[in-house]
Amino acid sequence: MMEERIYVVESLDGDYAYLKRITPPDEGNEPTLVARALLPEEIEEGTKVKRILFDYEIYE
Repeated sequence: MMEERIYVVESLDGDYAYLKRITPPDEGNEPTLVARALLPEEIEEGTKVKRILFDYEIYE
């Protein structure tokens, strides 16, 4: 089973979002580029999202 990961939306760039992983900590901490079509529509910069497998949902 894949573990749950929490990200924060660092920036939005057209059809893509840059996500910074906050849990579990990422040593390199390079942002992950994700297609916005995979993310909830209501995201904005600073929104936290939870990912399990390839399913993203807003994390509060």
